[in-house]
Amino acid sequence: MAQSKHEFIERSVGWMIVLTLLVVSIGGLVEIVPLFFQKSTTTPVEGLKPYDPLRLAGRDVYVREGCYNCHSQMIRPFRAETERYGHYSVAGEYVYDRPFQWGSKRTGPDLARVGGRYSDQWHRVHLRNPRDVVPESNMPAFTWLDRPVKSDDIEKKMAVLRTLGAPYTDEEIAGAKAALQDKTELDAVIAYLQGLGTTLKNVK
Repeated sequence: MAQSKHEFIERSVGWMIVLTLLVVSIGGLVEIVPLFFQKSTTTPVEGLKPYDPLRLAGRDVYVREGCYNCHSQMIRPFRAETERYGHYSVAGEYVYDRPFQWGSKRTGPDLARVGGRYSDQWHRVHLRNPRDVVPESNMPAFTWLDRPVKSDDIEKKMAVLRTLGAPYTDEEIAGAKAALQDKTELDAVIAYLQGLGTTLKNVK
């Protein structure tokens, strides 16, 4: 009995790998490439601005400390989520985020709309010892953040982000290091948190 093409591919590991990779690649391109041309995913929402130097530094600390491992920044369009957290997340809010902090892992609450919900002092106390304001919290204390924020590479970082689409001006980049003078990592993280989700906060 002659061997069919299907049987030949199944018995040949090399051909199976090559053809599987080909199919997955084509399928991935068909799903991903159109998103780059879809305005809703590439156009900033009205009023959105790229991170200023302090918030940009705070975001780097947030990522470095692994905060995204317990806190997502993605509110899904379900009533249970929007009633608790606010307006659902839209892609246009995250145009200047590299990488974005979407996800579904929530050991702690979602932070997509945390900006302005608490005072700077509340965040300061919470980051130093979470149980001082939320007794049942299992979040670790970040006492070491009360140290000078790194500013050596902030101008270079902003210049790179400008090449990727962030509309920074030459003046903003030139003044970035000065904006971080006498600031701590704690100040930077709080500034980052206080800006999260504020662009769409009043949308109903």
